[in-house]
Amino acid sequence: MKQLILCILTALCLAGPALAEKKDTCVSCHRGLDGEMAAPVQGMPQDVHAQYGLSCADCHGGDPTQEDMEASMDPRRGYRGAPTAEQIPTFCGTCHADAATIRKFKPGLRVDQLELYWTSVHGKQHQKGDRKVAQCVSCHGVHGILPGSDPRSPVYPTNVPKTCARCHSDAGLMAGYRIPTDQFDQYKTSVHGRILLEKGVRGAPACNDCHGNHGAAPPGVSSVSNVCGQCHPVNSELLKQSPHQKPFEEMGVAACESCHGNHGVQRPTDDMLGAGEGSACTSCHERGSKGHQAAEAMRAAIDGLKARRDAAEALILRAEQAGMEVSQAKFDLNEVGNALTKARASVHAFSLARLGETVKEGEALAEGTTRKGEQAIAELQFRRKGLGVSLVIILGVAVALFFKIREVDRRRGLR
Repeated sequence: MKQLILCILTALCLAGPALAEKKDTCVSCHRGLDGEMAAPVQGMPQDVHAQYGLSCADCHGGDPTQEDMEASMDPRRGYRGAPTAEQIPTFCGTCHADAATIRKFKPGLRVDQLELYWTSVHGKQHQKGDRKVAQCVSCHGVHGILPGSDPRSPVYPTNVPKTCARCHSDAGLMAGYRIPTDQFDQYKTSVHGRILLEKGVRGAPACNDCHGNHGAAPPGVSSVSNVCGQCHPVNSELLKQSPHQKPFEEMGVAACESCHGNHGVQRPTDDMLGAGEGSACTSCHERGSKGHQAAEAMRAAIDGLKARRDAAEALILRAEQAGMEVSQAKFDLNEVGNALTKARASVHAFSLARLGETVKEGEALAEGTTRKGEQAIAELQFRRKGLGVSLVIILGVAVALFFKIREVDRRRGLR
């Protein structure tokens, strides 16, 4: 028993210095306060910095081992206190712009955020003395900062639009900047917004995918196509080779945005092509002009291929519902669908000849698929005819047997 007590006392003596090192009067003091003064302690347990072992003093300085408040918050002990709005970027950058510091905790984390921030619209306005613009804590929060991979984080992909909207949808805050405040409302109804916000597909573009994050800036007219091209490279390259590229550049018009819009981009349909209602072509090309005629011809080519695809699909569906084996035909039908998608994309080259080549390839595939569907239907008809003939023969044999049996029975009766 004495040996056990001795071991416990020895362990406590050895643990004493370690326990003393963990002493943090910042936490113990603020935990007993109310309101805003208690908030830092409440948020820190889940804070990403705390998870890496950083404490209050690592950011705010001071000596958390001192019981006396004045001693623990003595500038001579390195106390810096809470940074002002002006100081926040460089305050956070003390660590986040220092590769040696970041390497100790998360080597893969970029250390150019502060440098990028100074190139952004926010950073430039901040340097001019504007304290209303976004800086680090505006997006990431203060105490209780979560990693961007945490779904609760304001910078998690599905939360980014709402985070940006906190400022950009505030008419009062945006007053004086001459910036619209309906971007988020438009985005929510866009094809991008629905995929990200409603379906939760994190790969869908949010604000920062087009504008950047730490280096956020509105894309210039000449760069819009390049921004869109990050996700739509084929369409972007076709557009650069098209006859529209030079006029758009000369007029200072953003190419993609001219037809599709920006924040409220909707899922494109065939109605955008041609001369009908909802056509994007008619906004520039007058009726009867070469551009107008080309648009009508391209729409007709797309509609023709679509009609062939639909006809082949109906034929194959009919055969399948009748029980015919059409797996290869269905595979070929998918290829026709791919050809139609390719044809729609090739519209961005704005070349009737180029579109014609793509449509021709699709029509050849559709013809082959239709032929297989027709063969399946023909085989079905053959089987039905064969079944009909077989039934007639069987019925004939049955009738003959019936009369034969009656004749045999009659003869037996005569005996």
